Amino acid sequence: MTDVPYVIALHGGAGVIPGRDYGRALDHLRDLAARMSSKLADGLDAIDAVEIAVTEMEDSGLYVAGRGSAPNAVGVVEMDASIMDGARHRAGAVCAIQGVASPVGAARQVLEATPHVLLAGEGASQFARARGLPLIGDPANFYRTPVGLTQADIDAEAAALAHGTVGAVALDRRGALAAATSTGGVFGKRPGRVGDTPLPGAGVWADGEVAVSCTGVGEYFILGATAYDVAARLRYAGQSLDQACQGAIARIGELGGDGGLIAVDRRGRVSFQFNSPGLKRAVAGCGRLTQALI
Repeated sequence: MTDVPYVIALHGGAGVIPGRDYGRALDHLRDLAARMSSKLADGLDAIDAVEIAVTEMEDSGLYVAGRGSAPNAVGVVEMDASIMDGARHRAGAVCAIQGVASPVGAARQVLEATPHVLLAGEGASQFARARGLPLIGDPANFYRTPVGLTQADIDAEAAALAHGTVGAVALDRRGALAAATSTGGVFGKRPGRVGDTPLPGAGVWADGEVAVSCTGVGEYFILGATAYDVAARLRYAGQSLDQACQGAIARIGELGGDGGLIAVDRRGRVSFQFNSPGLKRAVAGCGRLTQALI
C-alpha cells in the first residue's frame, strides 16, 4: 500500500430546521465516521467504505433516506441512490425504486453486475429482487420519521424539507476515490419525480482527482451539473478544492436553489460547503480528529 492520507466524509442532508435538536444524528455520524476511518486504515477500499456508510445511514431511520424516506403525493415511497468508483470511472444508480431496504446496495449491484449506469422504477425494483437484496416487508413496520422532524413538519413544510439526502465520499490507502448518495425524496413529491441523487455529475461524482456527494433541491443540482462542476473547476480552472466547492454552491444560489455538498480530493483534503441553514456532516481519517457538525 502507498502512504496515502485516507479519509471519509459523510453528510446526513442539508434539510436542517433551525432550533431543532439533531444530536442523535450527529452522534450517529460521528460514530460511523470513526468506524469507517478505522476500516480504511485496515485497507478497506473506498468504494466499499462509501457503500457501507450510506447503507448504515439508510438503515438508521435518522435521515430522509432508506427507513426515513418520504412518501410521495399518493403515499408511495420511491427512493433514489447512486455510487461511483473513481478508480474505475464507473457508476451505478437506481431511481424511483420501491420496496428495497438499501437503495445504495441496489445501485452497487447495477455498477458491478450490469453494463448500465441507471435503472428506474419497476425495472430497478425487479433487478434488486432478482439479485436477492433485502426487501422492506411491511412498510408500516419499516419506515420511520427522521430525527428532528415531526409529522406536522412533514405535512406543513414539505417544500422546505426537500433536502433529505445522505452521502459519503472516501479516499483509501491505495489513493482511490469513491462517492455514494441516497435519498428518500422530497416530501409529497409528484409520483415519478427524480432529483439529482441518482445522476452522476449532478448528485454524485468520483474520478481520479475528487469525489463529491450533494444534497439540496435536486432540480437545481441537475441544472448546475454540480458534482461534476466541482471536478471541472479543479481540472480546468486550477481552483483549490474549497474554491471549487464554493463556486459550485454559489452557482446553485445564482440559479435560485439551496443545499450543500461534501468533497474529498486525491491528497486527502476535505471540503464542506452549503448555502442552506445547515448541513449535518462528519469527517474522520488519517491524522484527523473525528468531527461531527451541523
